[in-house]
Amino acid sequence: MPEQEFHDQEPHAPAPDGAVPMTADEIAAAYVGAVPRLNDQVTLVDYDPRWPLVFAAEAALLGGALAGVPHTIEHVGSTSVPGLPAKPVIDMLLTVPDPGAETTYVPVLEQVGYTLVIREPDWFEHRLLRRYDLAPGAASANLHVLPDGCEETARMLRFRDWLRAHDDDRDLYARTKRTLAARTWEYLQNYADAKTGVVEEILARAREGAGAKGAEERGTGR
Repeated sequence: MPEQEFHDQEPHAPAPDGAVPMTADEIAAAYVGAVPRLNDQVTLVDYDPRWPLVFAAEAALLGGALAGVPHTIEHVGSTSVPGLPAKPVIDMLLTVPDPGAETTYVPVLEQVGYTLVIREPDWFEHRLLRRYDLAPGAASANLHVLPDGCEETARMLRFRDWLRAHDDDRDLYARTKRTLAARTWEYLQNYADAKTGVVEEILARAREGAGAKGAEERGTGR
């Protein structure tokens, strides 16, 4: 498969603040096959209102394939936030009891066109599967697999929900993405790691907001 088809594929999201960016060896170790190099800028497109529809179709496909497996499916990443520029790749989060037990879900997902491309047993047992030839508006789909109740799952959903509700932070993130995307990166993960500072800044406000809301609800007895 041509290397450029993997340009929008990164092992995982920006690491928590204070974490060391992934090295080239760590990036290579995460891939099931050959490591794709970007060696280019990152191509972003304006938000496309078709993205939620593409997600809904993929979620239905996945739900049917995983009918016998306890799971949840969420639309995450920049394509899940209206108004946010993104790579035309639908990021999805699949939670299962044990991502390390690949035989319980990978074979059925392969039957509907997904391929396992990343395996990170030391990072929440994260797996990434990918499918091409989606509906118009989306080049491909990334399916991140994490365990139920995982810290990273909560982090991804908190970030998504905060950006959906706060235009100022959505616009801050958009500006940061566009600035960083204009630079040349060896690996896409390098671009993701470079966003860590602004991601953690926004997440800190999201945590504070959640704490304030919880205190208010406790005070009113709700």
